[in-house]
Amino acid sequence: MSHDHTSQPFPAPCIIDFGIIINAEDIKRILNDLGRVRYIHTLDGQLQSEGEGWIVEVFSDPHQATIVANRSLYLNVQSFDYLQLQQSDTQTAYFDLIQDNRRLRLIPVTHSSPIPDSNSNLDAAALEAMVTQVLAAKWDMQLDDEDDCPF
Repeated sequence: MSHDHTSQPFPAPCIIDFGIIINAEDIKRILNDLGRVRYIHTLDGQLQSEGEGWIVEVFSDPHQATIVANRSLYLNVQSFDYLQLQQSDTQTAYFDLIQDNRRLRLIPVTHSSPIPDSNSNLDAAALEAMVTQVLAAKWDMQLDDEDDCPF
């Protein structure tokens, strides 16, 4: 008589506030929600760099690099072995991406003013003028379509 123990599947992992995440898709989901972060990069426990920026892209590709430059973070989950989810003493969540002796700590920034964007010199009036132009062009296209209609 044999018993089939495979009929009872194990439940999916459940990680709440603390834990280690190794599944690349789970790591991507977590990182995609972070937005603006403070980052701290250490190698062998020694500070290499730190700063603040926006997570622009999170992807999984063995042929592309993780890049942190110009206040933009392009994170390749395949650059890391796992993600460690932790909380500080003040109950603030932070995320450590670990690969051997390298650690990239990401701390969400939600309480301070936005990073100024050097590529964006638009004021409210200029933005309003652009929106007005786009809407006017759309209305013109709709009117042209109505003029072409034989009815």
